[in-house]
Amino acid sequence: MAVWRRLWSRNLLPVSLLFYLVLHIIDARPANMSAAKEKGPTNKDDNEILPPDHLNGVKMELDGHLNKDFHQEVFLGKEMEEFEEDSEPRRNRKKLIEIFTKVDFNRDRSVSAKEMQRWIMEKTEEHFQEATVENKNSFHAVDPDGDGHVTWDEYRVKFLASKGFNEKEVAEKIKNNEDLKLDEETQEVLESLKDRWFQADNPPADQLLNEQEFLSFLHPEHSRGMLKYMVKEIVRDLDQDGDKKLTLSEFISLPVGTVENQQAQDIDDDWVRERKKEFEDVIDADRDGIVTMDELEEYMDPMNEHNALNEAKQMIAVADENQNHNLELDEILKYSEYFTGSKLMDYARNVHEEF
Repeated sequence: MAVWRRLWSRNLLPVSLLFYLVLHIIDARPANMSAAKEKGPTNKDDNEILPPDHLNGVKMELDGHLNKDFHQEVFLGKEMEEFEEDSEPRRNRKKLIEIFTKVDFNRDRSVSAKEMQRWIMEKTEEHFQEATVENKNSFHAVDPDGDGHVTWDEYRVKFLASKGFNEKEVAEKIKNNEDLKLDEETQEVLESLKDRWFQADNPPADQLLNEQEFLSFLHPEHSRGMLKYMVKEIVRDLDQDGDKKLTLSEFISLPVGTVENQQAQDIDDDWVRERKKEFEDVIDADRDGIVTMDELEEYMDPMNEHNALNEAKQMIAVADENQNHNLELDEILKYSEYFTGSKLMDYARNVHEEF
């Protein structure tokens, strides 16, 4: 606890990373609030009212780290869970062959960049639809009176209840404008959530969120305005000179690993190389050595068709051993770990028979 406080006081800990740490610290330790905390296991549904740390199909995490699972998310969509590392290789191999036949839209037994682009957009839409369905349940959980709108106070009560506080006592204290006597960490998270809440409130601002606005609150990738807000937060965390732009040195200087590793600035060389390549080859669209908020926003937009085409070309290039700019079945099976996270040891066996 003391370590990340020192980092924060020296401006070495990004705001969004602080937000991430605080959420987990609240889970791990009791808060010194006068309202009694309820015992018992945490309800998974309660946690769904919190903005997730990770957004499927978005290239960058909220804390500025690159999404390590992005390729698999946009290739597998909602089928990601079917390719667990400990699952049976033959079953995964068969499933991957089925996916290949679907991506191969014109049935010429090879996948072009355009076909892969089309597939990526479909899989990204699956993630969007999944988030929309989950949001409907989450919204109902925070809309107790069922009027189709949620006030900040209603959400605040549900948030504190999800962290183990007595919901009735919290609601009564808020109603009577009494001091909740929250610990510092919980209060910091609430302030961050409140800022995000009002950003999601579309004009004309009424300080209420409907179901669509609540979706933007939980999933900023669903709203252009919230996507801009997310980009602004990331730039603020990485921007060292306050010019609201990112240089390469700023982009690769983000501390990683545990807090102790951040303090020691022990940054892995592979991590730095990966961020450098992403900055120079993908994010910095005009190749001027500076990433603006507009460039980062375009990079982060999961429904950007140009980005999907570039991603398709990159994915094909990884496995394109015969250098024909297309992807054949034996290539995708050989590089299955890149596409699915699951390595198929017998990828070449009976490929043509099964296909």
